[in-house]
Amino acid sequence: MEFIFPILCVLFVGFVVILVASIRIVQEYERGVIFRLGRVQGAKGPGLFFIIPIIDKMVKVDLRTVTLDVPAQEAITGDNVTVKVNAVVYFRVIDPVMAIVKVEDYRRATWQIAQTSLRNVIGQSMMDQILQDREQINDTLQHIIDEATEPWGVKVSIVEIKDVELNSTMVRAMARQAEAERERRAKIIQAEGDFQAAQKLSEAARIMNTEPGAMTLRYLQTLVEIGVEQNTTTIFPIPIDIISEFISTKAKADARAGLEKPAAEDSE
Repeated sequence: MEFIFPILCVLFVGFVVILVASIRIVQEYERGVIFRLGRVQGAKGPGLFFIIPIIDKMVKVDLRTVTLDVPAQEAITGDNVTVKVNAVVYFRVIDPVMAIVKVEDYRRATWQIAQTSLRNVIGQSMMDQILQDREQINDTLQHIIDEATEPWGVKVSIVEIKDVELNSTMVRAMARQAEAERERRAKIIQAEGDFQAAQKLSEAARIMNTEPGAMTLRYLQTLVEIGVEQNTTTIFPIPIDIISEFISTKAKADARAGLEKPAAEDSE
């Protein structure tokens, strides 16, 4: 009887240790991949379950979306411009078994493939395309990275280029280009405005020419506008019709005198 109690105590303690070692708790956002004697048995969780100590081994896999910051990558664009581009990648594990069995470290592998893909896509793109069509480049990167990580049970949902760094020489050249473009647009807009103003003035002159009193009314309106400014000088416009009559009469007289003079010389 003296040896039975210690043996029972040892057995009880061993049972408690084995029980504690066999209990596993997996969170809602995790899955536990079970290996039994080196062979994968599948993923379990979330919740509480038991494994066989020593025989079974469990590896937890986080299923939440991971934000992966891709450091700045220096590359040469298709038009030979050196740029530094950094990006951010959002991915998550959709197959825990594949993420553990097919790749040693799926996070590091995704990080490396993201850097390589970023340099390759930037090298195949033009500078203007990187600055203007960033959405298209993001979609291309997402497709390339997702296709490479699909065998690992990793799904890449979003890839976004955060910043594009240029050297100071290229920045100044782009500023000069933008300034020249703005000047070109300003000149075109001014020319279009002058053209439209000339058209309107031509139409107004044509209408005033059909109505003799329209010009007089316009002069009187101008006189009223001048008087509103409280000027000390008052201008009385003379209608062009009156002046044109004098000019026409003088021109006829000069022409008649010119004809009579040669006739008088011939008679002499």
